[in-house]
Amino acid sequence: MFIRPIRTEDDYRATMREISVFFDQEPEPTTPEGERFEILLTLAEAYEAKRFPMDLPDPVEAIKFRMEQAGLTPKDLESMIGRSNRVYEILNRKRPLTLNMIRKLHAGLGIPAESLIRSPQDAGAR
Repeated sequence: MFIRPIRTEDDYRATMREISVFFDQEPEPTTPEGERFEILLTLAEAYEAKRFPMDLPDPVEAIKFRMEQAGLTPKDLESMIGRSNRVYEILNRKRPLTLNMIRKLHAGLGIPAESLIRSPQDAGAR
């Protein structure tokens, strides 16, 4: 099984062509084709992570995304942020999160602390 590193955009495109053959019918992991598929996916993911790094969202976008995912309303955040007016101030970017809010949101909603502590200016506030 000859596999080489992905160093260029051409290497990446060739790897993606080879991977795409397996998308319609993924091979069994214990077969030689399955092992090749897994290795090529790992190489492609590593190349993508290096070439196209994903930035963390700003704190408010992370909260809104989690709310949407879980079907939450601003009322549901009161136990983590405070009274409803405080929740709306946070969601409308009128007030920053406190450390206590960050801890509660991280524990209560599972939002990565790295996203919550990031300042909106660092994330390119919208």
